[in-house]
Amino acid sequence: MDEVEVLIIGAGAAGLAAAGEAARLGAQVLVVDENDRPGGQLFKQIHKFFGSKDHQAGVRGYDIGNALLADAIGQGARVALNTTVYGIYADHRVGMITETKQHRLLRSQKIIVATGATENALAFPGCTLPGVMSAGAVQTMINLYRVLPARQTIMVGSGNVGLIVSYQILQAGGEVTAMVEAGPRVGGYGVHAAKLSRSGVPILTRYTIKCAYGNEQVEGVTVIALDEALQPVSGSERDLAAGCVAVAVGLTPLSELAVLCGCQFTYVPRLGGLVPLHDENMETTVPGIYIAGDSTGVEEASSAMEEGRLAGIAVAESLGYITTKEAVECKNKVRIRLDALRTGKFGEYRRQAKDCIIEERRSYVVS
Repeated sequence: MDEVEVLIIGAGAAGLAAAGEAARLGAQVLVVDENDRPGGQLFKQIHKFFGSKDHQAGVRGYDIGNALLADAIGQGARVALNTTVYGIYADHRVGMITETKQHRLLRSQKIIVATGATENALAFPGCTLPGVMSAGAVQTMINLYRVLPARQTIMVGSGNVGLIVSYQILQAGGEVTAMVEAGPRVGGYGVHAAKLSRSGVPILTRYTIKCAYGNEQVEGVTVIALDEALQPVSGSERDLAAGCVAVAVGLTPLSELAVLCGCQFTYVPRLGGLVPLHDENMETTVPGIYIAGDSTGVEEASSAMEEGRLAGIAVAESLGYITTKEAVECKNKVRIRLDALRTGKFGEYRRQAKDCIIEERRSYVVS
């Protein structure tokens, strides 16, 4: 059976950041990912990040992904693509299927699960018609494969994903017929919504899709207004032309591997649902199993990278590559940047939620 010191599952923002830190500090690191390209969501994000210089303000997502990948490989980490992990077993044994379709069993001293999140679906009459897809699928088609799904798109959901992808549709030469939001206000950052409004995109709050229609593919949708109790308002229906319906109604952490290896979970709706308990070092309730990024609760790429770095440092410390004093200094720098991301209107509730997760994890260990 092959062995490795540190196995990182997921080559997205969190996984690559963790790999860079752990390898830099001396650990032997293997990163595996089921996709044929590393970088997770970063490589299809053409927009510039904003915030502070510490958080890559002004740098485009794919450039951040390239830098993370180059750093991880430059520090000595190995990256294996087209490799699917299907189970984590006792004694840190990991089952996977490789690019050649061969089953492989590997044992790792430390495991970091950085599998990200999956987009939520939305059921409505006509939702199985060709042309109805997730906003992430639209972004992948446009930014990776240079294919515009349709000339006209209806975007469902006004969180940051919906707002950013809508603007990227416009940049690609498409039209966003309307953005439909069931809530009373836009869910994402105002700066993104303002760009859409200036571009002439109608943002219909307190509206939802009643149905999509078409013969062999989507040709249009019927939207309907909602009252304060989120009930349809009879007689408010409107038909809108569209060849694509992009659904951006939230994300759910991909944490099935943490379930399989026995990690304890808690339910935090604002972080996407069930999330693994972890301590301040990102270690779960199963010793030696760490978690980072959206699989710990949905936030954003900058937070995922910082959590990955935190997990990478903690793993290197646990393996004896750095002293506790050195680790504290390194982790404190990361935590300062992470705390900065969890302030303000959108960040404060995430900070409170993460604090509750850490506290619940302490209670679990003590009991």
